[in-house]
Amino acid sequence: MNQYQDCIIFLLAKANQGAQGLFKKKLKSYGLTPVQHLILEALWNEDGLTAGDIVKRLVLDHATVSGVVDRMSDSGWIVKKIDREDKRYIRVHLSKKARKLKDSLIHERERANEELLENLSLEEKLLLKRLLRDLQPET
Repeated sequence: MNQYQDCIIFLLAKANQGAQGLFKKKLKSYGLTPVQHLILEALWNEDGLTAGDIVKRLVLDHATVSGVVDRMSDSGWIVKKIDREDKRYIRVHLSKKARKLKDSLIHERERANEELLENLSLEEKLLLKRLLRDLQPET
């Protein structure tokens, strides 16, 4: 009989917990959470997304994105604007603060990744990425 410590779901959950905790520490001084950073990353790739666009790109639920976007707006990371062509949509734009700190925040993400994987060889890192991508549900 397998022990829970050998269960893939348990192992993935614990690895995720450790990774999120590490990244959370890196972002603490900026007042950001990992999910907020993820939203900034999406906007750095394409500014002016709608909440629905963010939901699709990041595979998050609408309630989560809505609340996070509101908090990010309140704390000055993003600016919400009504779509000029279709007033039913709100577009999410990067604030000056988010643009200014982009390089620093990406550096923090990269440092967290390096720390997390520091005991793995290059081959193991590549294999881990491939395996994690293979485990993602199709959207």
